[in-house]
Amino acid sequence: MIRAGVVGATGYAGAELVRILAGHPDMELTAVTSRQYAGVRFDRVFPSMAGAVNLVCEEFSVDSISEKTDAVFTALPHKLPMAFVPDLVKQGKKVVDLSADFRFGNVSAYELFYQPHTAKDLLSSAVYGLSEVYADKIKEAAIVGNPGCYPTSLLLPLIPLLKNKLLDIHSIIADSKSGVSGAGRSPSLTVHFCEVTESFKAYKVGNHRHRPEMEEVLSREAGEPVTITFVPHLVPMSRGMLTTAYSTLARKVSEADIRECIAEFYAGRPFIRLCPDNAVPDTRNVRGSNYCDIGFRIEARNNRLIIISAIDNLVKGAAGQAVQNMNLMFGLDETRGLSAVPFPL
Repeated sequence: MIRAGVVGATGYAGAELVRILAGHPDMELTAVTSRQYAGVRFDRVFPSMAGAVNLVCEEFSVDSISEKTDAVFTALPHKLPMAFVPDLVKQGKKVVDLSADFRFGNVSAYELFYQPHTAKDLLSSAVYGLSEVYADKIKEAAIVGNPGCYPTSLLLPLIPLLKNKLLDIHSIIADSKSGVSGAGRSPSLTVHFCEVTESFKAYKVGNHRHRPEMEEVLSREAGEPVTITFVPHLVPMSRGMLTTAYSTLARKVSEADIRECIAEFYAGRPFIRLCPDNAVPDTRNVRGSNYCDIGFRIEARNNRLIIISAIDNLVKGAAGQAVQNMNLMFGLDETRGLSAVPFPL
């Protein structure tokens, strides 16, 4: 049994990790940390876990976590993980980090949108954790930088098409909508109930820090620089993410060609679901699951592809993909612990 610990267990992504790991057949949850709730039983913080998780939250300590775990998930704000992940790796722990600290190969891009990086020497060995695309590298990694939720929702549908040179790389526009849990659990005015309910708004227009993350990966897969226009929106629902991307096609292709390209690229990858013809993704159909649903249309008069994806931002966009990555790192089937059927409501 693999001993697993969650650092930052009382945030939304951390709690989702605890929920998934509590039912994992090959991992035993042995440690949960929380600065705010140190000394408090986890099921007092999240009563939904009563009877499933009886651990007490503890202050983070590299030595304590290393003694109790084989696998460590760090679900903390950016900047914090880079301070102690090197020590965890030195002690032989496999780490999946849910912050942006180990997602970038280009440290300058990270520092432009976040802060100075204090563990630059580890970036070359860290693997970007887009499970369906980089599984072979993830299997050999000691550190995986778990992708952001917006990047996951955009990269999964676009990468097969870029690799097959089907898109005009200068024409990509992405329009994404996220549930409020994407902003995290810490209270702030912008996500206060009265500010969000009955409201639908764009934010960080043209300047969201997930954009450079997406452009770095898209450029790598396309084999040439790719720049995109990306606009995120906040939707008054707790969880879920829908991304609609628009791109001019590089050549004349049919919808059957698009379907074949995506289906072939993700053959045997159980968490990618192509919608049937004439159907499009809906966030309610992936709620609580690790699935990414993909649908598309070609607007023939403009030679434009409209491609849509839906994920649960807390599962496939965070905790679920993190567990999927850790499964790969330990040589397990990637679906272990992640077979939950989407919530019907």
